[in-house]
Amino acid sequence: MSDATTRAGEERNAPPNVCCEGSSSAASAPLAAPIAEETSSEELRRLVRDKYGQLARESQSCCGSGADQDLERLGYSRDQSEILPEGANLGLGCGNPLAHAAIRVGETVLDLGSGAGIDVFLAAREVGPLGRALGVDMTHEMLERARENARRAGIDNVEFRLGEIEHLPVANDSVDLVISNCVINLSPDKPQVFSEAYRVLKPGGRLVVSDLVLTRPLPAEVRESVEAYTGCIAGASLRDDYLRQIRAAGFRDVETVEERGYVATGAECCVPDPVAESVLSMKVRAWKR
Repeated sequence: MSDATTRAGEERNAPPNVCCEGSSSAASAPLAAPIAEETSSEELRRLVRDKYGQLARESQSCCGSGADQDLERLGYSRDQSEILPEGANLGLGCGNPLAHAAIRVGETVLDLGSGAGIDVFLAAREVGPLGRALGVDMTHEMLERARENARRAGIDNVEFRLGEIEHLPVANDSVDLVISNCVINLSPDKPQVFSEAYRVLKPGGRLVVSDLVLTRPLPAEVRESVEAYTGCIAGASLRDDYLRQIRAAGFRDVETVEERGYVATGAECCVPDPVAESVLSMKVRAWKR
């Protein structure tokens, strides 16, 4: 099972959205707001909180793509798209981790960086009234939006908790499945995220994440850009490093179940096209021993 890869052709790839501002091509304009070399992990988290708090308040998606992002192109079924509560999809994902999760009725599912609740609500439907779907997010505005979405939709087997994905407010050995959708790349301490996911999973539990990774290092002007960092690019790990970090946390049978090339359509504000070619949307599944 190790690293078996299903590749989708670029002609049918959905462009993962990146949350940067503006819409002009980065190929002809420098990226603004560089990240200082001495920037702390807490400062990076603050930058992310500020950006995603703004997105939650404005109901705005990445690079002006809007919240009407075509979920089917990211791997969601039409049925999943149609049953979502209004306002749950902010167009912030880079895939559908649930497509590879094989959720069972009665399970407890935890979403790392749950945003407005899109994957939590879909998981809640699959686990049924005997199960539970939890979301953790460090952005107050996102939590408020997700909780309001749940209230308006009358979904009561969900819970949204304030916290950092590096320090989960979740008990040891308490969840069956950990998912995440285009969030772990934003963490300044990814090994700690995977260690926390391992801690909260029950023995035999599984991790299924969709995230952006790199096939080669980024140029300095992108790597040091605030816009590219909060847009899920500058903080992304090299593909092999990402998989190695998951294994180092203790997970077994780590496999890449899908990869798609990044297409910069609508997201040129963050990275020029040649750089976009080095970014992959990758779905990974792994198991706790």
